[in-house]
Amino acid sequence: MIKRRTTLGLLASAFLPGLARAGFVEPDYLKPLLRAAALPDLADRLPKKPRVVNLAGMGRKAGRYGGVVRTLIGSQKDIRIMTIYGYARLVGYDEKLALQADILESFEHVEERVFTFRIREGHRWSNGSYLTSEDFRYTWEDVILNEDLRPGGVQRELLVDGKPPRFEVVDKYTVRYTWDGPNPDFLPGLAAASPLTLLLPGAYMRQFHRKYQDNIRLSALMKEYRVKKWADLHIKMSRQYRPENPDLPTLDPWRNRTAPPAEQFVFERNPFFHRVDENGLQLPYVDQFILNISSSEIIAAKTGAGESDLQATGIDFSDYAFLKDSEKRYPVKVSLWKRTQGSRVTLLPNLNCKDEVWRKLFWDVRMRRALSLAIDRHEINMVTFYGLGKESADTVLPESPLFRPEYAKAWSAHDPDQANALLDEVGLTSRDEDGMRVLPDGRTAQIVVETAGESTLETDILELVTDHWRKIGISLFIRTSQRDVFRSRTMGGEIMMSMWSGLDNGVPTADMNPERLAPSSDEQYQWPVWGMHYLSLGQFGHAPELPEAAKLLDLLKAWRKTTETAERTKIWGEMLSLSTDQVFSIGMVNSVHQPLLRSSRLNNVPAEGLYGFDPTSYLGVYMPDTFWYSGSGDS
Repeated sequence: MIKRRTTLGLLASAFLPGLARAGFVEPDYLKPLLRAAALPDLADRLPKKPRVVNLAGMGRKAGRYGGVVRTLIGSQKDIRIMTIYGYARLVGYDEKLALQADILESFEHVEERVFTFRIREGHRWSNGSYLTSEDFRYTWEDVILNEDLRPGGVQRELLVDGKPPRFEVVDKYTVRYTWDGPNPDFLPGLAAASPLTLLLPGAYMRQFHRKYQDNIRLSALMKEYRVKKWADLHIKMSRQYRPENPDLPTLDPWRNRTAPPAEQFVFERNPFFHRVDENGLQLPYVDQFILNISSSEIIAAKTGAGESDLQATGIDFSDYAFLKDSEKRYPVKVSLWKRTQGSRVTLLPNLNCKDEVWRKLFWDVRMRRALSLAIDRHEINMVTFYGLGKESADTVLPESPLFRPEYAKAWSAHDPDQANALLDEVGLTSRDEDGMRVLPDGRTAQIVVETAGESTLETDILELVTDHWRKIGISLFIRTSQRDVFRSRTMGGEIMMSMWSGLDNGVPTADMNPERLAPSSDEQYQWPVWGMHYLSLGQFGHAPELPEAAKLLDLLKAWRKTTETAERTKIWGEMLSLSTDQVFSIGMVNSVHQPLLRSSRLNNVPAEGLYGFDPTSYLGVYMPDTFWYSGSGDS
């Protein structure tokens, strides 16, 4: 069975007469380059079939060119926000999280095994060079399959039963990837906030590749860029997700013009961007994004002081009242979007911790359920989120078609009596003089919860949980740990319990991978050793000892083998039911809000949206290239 999905770009031919009548209006920003003949006219810069974005059909207004958007970032590496916001992908999600072609003109697949991609004829990189199947060939054969550039081999999302696809160039504008079995991760991987890399500008990158560059010139380039290996040079110059190389051609709506290190990064419009609005205006509307680096601790203060025109990162719900008050002093608007996490914060008992007594207790589902039942989520919601969140287990949100009320309710009611009864059943019946329960080895039952110390929200909530658990005879001690050592300490079993965000993607569809519900990664702090075993294909860590965790892995493997949406929906349901009933993660409150501040003159920024890294790429699926400034008198 062939499934075919296309983008509005295929309708471009129907719009082209209108585009011609529009006279291909040029941005003022580019007119100096046009007068100097340093840039071809728009008719020669656009693909033969550009992607036409019908804003009226999306309930938005077509805009006009011009303006600069200022935003604040916490460090140089955060320039990646432009790759996320720009959200130019071979295949991407729309606002309803349906996949559609974007950079590609179209794509089709047969049973998620054979994927055929059609490239837009005449599509150009930001330096004017043409995008063709040769760029895909270079990336696959000379980069992905090159042992120097990819010493770890082909990444997991491109493997099926441990084997990579067969790649072929069909013609100048068509490429194909073929696996023997279904690869359901392929298209979502291309649509991700940090997407799979299938496409590099080959003509530019060849100068850094040993196969195409002579040794003398290559050595000179290595010396110039201060690297010792040619592979390090190629990797440094080809970095797309964190676009630090201003010379690297891009397909994004804005391109970086600032070489690091710097305190301010300027991104300017890509004159060859492939999208146009229904009136023939080439997107993006905004000419520049200026990213100013600031200490993370004062981003909220600077945002509220009028130093940002568009801000969501670096601010949290705790800043909302302050930011809302800034509307009285500056021409800004503050709205609330809904975060997509299964729980804003969650407690993760480390089922692989070294402490044998606690590990045995955490393996007992009655212990995990008791800890969950003891938490007063209503108090947390009222105190921390002004009652605007939803008290829930760590699970999918109502916006997901997979949502069921019983998932949210699983062991999430405040019931200290039942929690005490469960702890008695576990065998923790002895108490010390302070009323705290005593472990089998004579120690006081104290749980040390570690956080990365990046938010006062975590410690505020933990202080409330401390009171809740004290009522069932469990002591809680809070310890902060640096993020860069957090993961290794958890893997080593040194962390007993951690506080982290909940399920990354709380708005999945059945065709999105349910791997976050199963031990599939060492970044899952409730079972990092089991996760590493799956991630490394059995080379490291070890398989789950708990039957329920092993069952989740079996279900995940079954999901990967089927291409039927109905069967995938069933598997998702089983995994959600099992994971919430077993309380492998102790969720608290979800559907919480994320402040978003914008200039009051910046149009097409939705008043409401789903905010998360996965799958909405923060603002990405809402297309910031369609945001535009109105004049001071017509806002």
